[in-house]
Amino acid sequence: MLQRFAIFAAVAAIALAPARVLAADEPAAAAKTEVKTQGSMLFDANGAAWFGGAIGAGIVVIGGAKGIGRIGGGAVESMARQPEAAGQISTAMIITAAMIEGATLFGVVVCLLAVFKS
Repeated sequence: MLQRFAIFAAVAAIALAPARVLAADEPAAAAKTEVKTQGSMLFDANGAAWFGGAIGAGIVVIGGAKGIGRIGGGAVESMARQPEAAGQISTAMIITAAMIEGATLFGVVVCLLAVFKS
């Protein structure tokens, strides 16, 4: 239980870091002078958006892959137990996998829009 909480806390910290960077207002003096600074691309607004979008897209794809894997495993196990229902099981499996694939694609598109909108 503690290990799951630690993983959740680490992912939450990574996911919330770009939001904090993007929410910061520019000081009035810096906005007027437009001074270009040399530094890490990760710590400016665009770098944080790219980083957050990449992490978000990765999490979405991992979740979709886990869901489709569980569907496939359950379907194969069900077909092994009842071979006469294999046609109905495979039809339901394909429809459900397509729904998960659509939701995954939507999530990746949202992450890409967040990156390119910034």
